[in-house]
Amino acid sequence: MKRYEEIPHTADIALRVYGKDLKILFENAAFGMFDIIADLDGLKRSISIDIKLKAPSKEELLVSWLDELLYNFYTKGIIFFEFEIASINEDEIIAKANGRLIGDNRNRLKREIKAATFHDLAIKEDSQGFSVEIVFDV
Repeated sequence: MKRYEEIPHTADIALRVYGKDLKILFENAAFGMFDIIADLDGLKRSISIDIKLKAPSKEELLVSWLDELLYNFYTKGIIFFEFEIASINEDEIIAKANGRLIGDNRNRLKREIKAATFHDLAIKEDSQGFSVEIVFDV
C-alpha cells in the first residue's frame, strides 16, 4: 500500500493518505506533508520532540497533529521526516517526531504550507484500512 499521493486541487495542495490503521495513517499524513515542504531523502535525525494532543474527533486530532508539526517547523526550524506514534485512539495521540534542524538544509525546502484544513475532511475505513483526503492551505 502506498503512503500517499498528491491529488488535484484548484488553489491549494491536497493529499490522499493511506494506512492499515490510524497509527500508520497519521504517520503517513505527517510524512506526506513534510515531503511536500522539503526534500527528505538522506536526512539524518538530529532532534526529536514529544507530542501529546487531545481532540474531540479523529479528524480534529489529525488536523491538530499536522498543525502542531507545522508550528514546530516554523518556530523551531525542524524538518521532520520520521514519526513514532506510541499510542493513538479516536481523541488522543502520543508520539515522537524526529527530524533535523533546517540550518544548512535550507536548499532542501520546496514549498510552503500554512496549515492543514478541515475542507471535506473525513477519515474513511474499509477492508484495506484507512484513508483520508487532506487539503493544505498554501
